[in-house]
Amino acid sequence: MAVKIRLRRMGAKKTPFYRVVVADSRYPRDGRFIEEIGYYNPLTDPAEIKIDAEKAKKWIANGAQPTDTVKALLKKSEIL
Repeated sequence: MAVKIRLRRMGAKKTPFYRVVVADSRYPRDGRFIEEIGYYNPLTDPAEIKIDAEKAKKWIANGAQPTDTVKALLKKSEIL
């Protein structure tokens, strides 16, 4: 099972809001997931990022691969 830490799109049309989730890479983008570890709101100024650092580090230690976007968010929030 290839586990990824990725964004799940929420919100209405043209108003995106993302949840940072841990999911099997075979599941659809907005489908089933294992655990929700935070959220990202790009519409606020500055963009609002809230990720549970403890859970993120635990999943990365267990082999979950963050996507490029999530990796950038983790670096910006100083978790990686």
